[in-house]
Amino acid sequence: MKLKYLFVQLLAISMLILTSCEDKFLNLEPLDQATESIYFTKATDFKAAANAFYPQMIGFRPTNSSNIYDFVDSGSDLTAGISNIGQGGNAIPTTDVYWKNSYTYIRSNNYLIQKGAEYSGSQAEIKQYIAAAYFFRAWNYFFLLKRYGGVPLVTKVIDLNDDILYGARNTRYEVAAQILSDLDMAIAGLPIEANIAATDKGQVSQQAAKAFKARVLLYEATWEKYVGDKTDFAQGQKKADKTTAYLTEAADLAYQVMSDNTYQLFNGLDSLSYYYLFTLDDAQSNPKGLTKASNKEYLLKSSYDFTLLQGNANLSHTLSTMLAPSRKMMDMYLCSDGLPFKVSPLAKGYMGLTDEFQNRDARLKSIVNIPGRKYWGRGASTGADYTKANYTTLNNWPAIITAYYPNLSTNSTNPGYDNRKFVSEHPNRADYQESYDYPQIRLAEVYLIYAEAKCELGGGKISDADLNLSINKIRARAYVAPLTNALIAPYPSLTMLGEIRRERALELYGENSRFDDLKRWGIAEAELNQSVLGKVVSVNGKPTEVATMINPVTKSAIYKSSIYTLGVDNTTGALIMDPASNRKFSQKHYLLPLPTDQLLLNNKLQQNPGW
Repeated sequence: MKLKYLFVQLLAISMLILTSCEDKFLNLEPLDQATESIYFTKATDFKAAANAFYPQMIGFRPTNSSNIYDFVDSGSDLTAGISNIGQGGNAIPTTDVYWKNSYTYIRSNNYLIQKGAEYSGSQAEIKQYIAAAYFFRAWNYFFLLKRYGGVPLVTKVIDLNDDILYGARNTRYEVAAQILSDLDMAIAGLPIEANIAATDKGQVSQQAAKAFKARVLLYEATWEKYVGDKTDFAQGQKKADKTTAYLTEAADLAYQVMSDNTYQLFNGLDSLSYYYLFTLDDAQSNPKGLTKASNKEYLLKSSYDFTLLQGNANLSHTLSTMLAPSRKMMDMYLCSDGLPFKVSPLAKGYMGLTDEFQNRDARLKSIVNIPGRKYWGRGASTGADYTKANYTTLNNWPAIITAYYPNLSTNSTNPGYDNRKFVSEHPNRADYQESYDYPQIRLAEVYLIYAEAKCELGGGKISDADLNLSINKIRARAYVAPLTNALIAPYPSLTMLGEIRRERALELYGENSRFDDLKRWGIAEAELNQSVLGKVVSVNGKPTEVATMINPVTKSAIYKSSIYTLGVDNTTGALIMDPASNRKFSQKHYLLPLPTDQLLLNNKLQQNPGW
């Protein structure tokens, strides 16, 4: 949809259907009955109300209901940033805004569904808006399911006297079944992307609903296979026993979306396409003058606009450090021959300052600053001026732009790598003004869902034909060789399922998937409890170039060992950012605890195990 139309509608409609008073269980406050009685008299009322659902998705812009830093997987095993969640050090909260606001959002979804049933006009003219309500109710319940497991199901508008307010939690299998049922309703009622009017682009499509259902199916299938109910509030609850059925449907839905030419991987800027995909704004945001209209990869997004709704989260500054990759993430990236760094004959090691960047995956070069190269900043003084310099060379840069070198001499939290994903270089976008869109569902994930589901169904095997249909399209954009059965066969340490999981880590880095993936695969303890490491400063007892070099710009040492009091890992020679002894992630952390205020309000709620 056009941003101006959407943003003008949102505040007024949100005020009508998300009225708030004092907190109650499930955050279900009475609505203004007078307002209800005069609203929803025509189809445009339903449209405006449905438009109010879109800002409920977690995006860049922080509000009292969300913090973007909670949803970029900072603190996982792939980032050098440390968090209580990744360490297993979080405690039971007194209150949880994500619990309360999710139910507020669900009530607004229920309300629109109810009003649709009561509508005396043509049901056909409100069909897609009711379908959107089902979609977002599924979206909100899936958020709750991943966070807490089974939760109370509320599928009607209720008041404070309703018994459901003080009922027990539904099982995760009941919640999952409701989510899938809602998505079936959404798919049946939503238009395909091609039939959404130009003025309404951005509204959820049938294809987006199919892709989201495939995401849910894969999540629940693998959770059931690898985790089961061991972490849930009621062990021994009746299982869904639908692993195979869910995987089969996930693959089928993903295939339907993949086969639809409506969406395309963004390949507009050669080997740096992956970087510019996540900072695409107006024509000044990239060297080829592309705008957001060039992005056909996002099936669903949170939209931002410099004039109407800026990101307002200081993304470029904060995420450059919060998403700084760990040693593990750096080594997960492929070499150009398609093999992982640890086994590829093309890997150059770590002795030279830039050795580990040689012959590598273009995604690595897209999200990590390479020492000795120049990079545009943001704002008028340092932002990209592509008429002055070719963005791939060091020629003719303004004097204010100097070459990047890691700083390992002043801050012990610096792993030696700076993140570029979601980091703008726009000349007219200062801090807090970033205005590119946040991806909620994109085509690359659909390819990954298909490949993983097919591999799971094949008992760890997948055909080269299926890999070519899916994952190898992503790898082509990354300028690495295709994944084939023959490619990994000589390497006992490599499995096909492991390589597909690797692709998820590489492609979806910083997009709120890593913690979820580790949990549904049942390997979170093993992965998160390893030491978090940074730059390699020693190889076989010899210091690397980064450990001895003088920064030619600042004329000071790049590295000072005295800063890093945790020392160097004996096996890898890498800086220790967080030792394994600090990391206590356990099975109980697969689900977060219910907040104490909700347990006090309803004594039938059971806390998750171990909390």
